[in-house]
Amino acid sequence: MLNAKDTVDSLDQTVAMTLSTHLRSVADHAHLTATDAARSAGVSVHDERELPGFASIEALFSLVWGLPPREPPIPAELLRSISHAGCNVTAAYDSHGTLTGAAVAIVSPGDTSMYSLIAGVLPGTADRGVGFALKLHQRAWGLARGIPTMTWTFDPLVSRNARFNLTKLGAHAGEYEQDFYGPMHGAINANDDSDRLIAVWPLARQRSVDCSEARAEQPELPIFPVESVRSLGPDGDPAVIDDAGVWWCRVPEDIVRLRAQNPTLAAEWRRSIRSVFTELFAAGYVASGVTRSGWYRFVSGGQA
Repeated sequence: MLNAKDTVDSLDQTVAMTLSTHLRSVADHAHLTATDAARSAGVSVHDERELPGFASIEALFSLVWGLPPREPPIPAELLRSISHAGCNVTAAYDSHGTLTGAAVAIVSPGDTSMYSLIAGVLPGTADRGVGFALKLHQRAWGLARGIPTMTWTFDPLVSRNARFNLTKLGAHAGEYEQDFYGPMHGAINANDDSDRLIAVWPLARQRSVDCSEARAEQPELPIFPVESVRSLGPDGDPAVIDDAGVWWCRVPEDIVRLRAQNPTLAAEWRRSIRSVFTELFAAGYVASGVTRSGWYRFVSGGQA
């Protein structure tokens, strides 16, 4: 006769086997969707393992982040070590053999999560789907190893990236880190505070599966009465909306350009967004999507 401990152990084993079977099934599907995404983007995506490839990735990242060649965000020798340690260095090449994008991720202790360090695509190719192909390859890589989650940081003011992360991929964010990296340089960051959101991407969740098949839900800002406006942005237009418990917050259309043209106004946006996001997160809300016009949607944590 089984005692209580044996029964619990048996249930734990059953749950673990069920989860493992589910992850294997999702992993097989993830490989197919990653292959389809690469084909649609016109690239070949693979795990980079050769030193010349790492050197090309270093140069690409320097170009993307507007840094001098001798000050790359991540050097080739470190990329080689990350790959050699069994972590992920993903590269995308077009039909001419030109590197068009790369992404790098390490694995947390216990293989419970992947942490994406950096990802970027060749300037001028952002609309081809190369970034999507890179992330789906990383997703398939993680699921094939039984890793259920990926996390990374991103600037909440860069609406294009935010929409890609939260709407296109199906990640969510419920944590705001002020000046996460300290002072940063280069054309992209322009000496702005390095505030970041923490993206959490449950790789096997149904929403992520739908997104991998290009069936992502597209959030749409509702038509709102004036009494739903909770605050204005630094530009004087409505920026925070409460629509029956679903909150919406607007960020600038192009913060990179605004930093270059009007750094004072850009800094005002940083302070404003920092205040709104930290208050909403503290109240239990989660950012679950971004509209094409740069409005974040916040829902209660259980709905993310």
